[in-house]
Amino acid sequence: MSLALARKYRPATFEDLIGQESVSQTLSLALESDRLSHAYLFSGLRGSGKTSTARIFAKALLCEKGTTSHPCGVCSSCVMANEGRHVDIIEMDGASNRKIDDIRELIEHTKYKPAIGRYKIFIIDEVHMLTKEAFNALLKTLEEPPAFVKFILATTDPLKLPATILSRTQHFRFRKISQPILERHLEHILNLEKVEYEREAISIIARSGAGSVRDALTLLDQAIVYSKNFVDISTITNMLGIIE
Repeated sequence: MSLALARKYRPATFEDLIGQESVSQTLSLALESDRLSHAYLFSGLRGSGKTSTARIFAKALLCEKGTTSHPCGVCSSCVMANEGRHVDIIEMDGASNRKIDDIRELIEHTKYKPAIGRYKIFIIDEVHMLTKEAFNALLKTLEEPPAFVKFILATTDPLKLPATILSRTQHFRFRKISQPILERHLEHILNLEKVEYEREAISIIARSGAGSVRDALTLLDQAIVYSKNFVDISTITNMLGIIE
């Protein structure tokens, strides 16, 4: 079974990230100069690269070649990170694990040293969904975590986060991806997939993606199937219900 395009072409390095140059450059410089914070906050539109960046950053922190902005991708640590099975990278969905007991369980994990890596990294997605009690429980650990612990929080709605959380993290704002950048990315993927297309059709898909790489790729997946491998304007307008 073929992978969805958003998964097949998920960024694996900072260079692969689309339209977030300032974020990737700042994180790369922090890694190279070893000026690392204990807690990061990534905020922005869904599908803008927050989770992908968190995973790349975690991999960079744990690469066996040393902390680097260019993780090798081939050591056992990088391979496990790429496959989502690194024991020292713990991901949690804040929407479905939002209660105080969930956070207490996570905090318990911070007490134990990494199993194989130099850091233990906790990625909490949709962190704004945590309850007030859960935030309060997280606060002290976020303020003074063990030296081997790194937190990466991700949210689509930073305004819902308590000021006490915001003040204890380095905040990186992910911007909406511009239509021209999205168009170039979609055309690049179609060329790799050997699918023919009309450029005007790609413009419509990029515009409908509304700044989200993931949403645009999901639409492109549908378009390839619906158009039987020739993505043209007529097919796209029919698929999206657009009146010409």
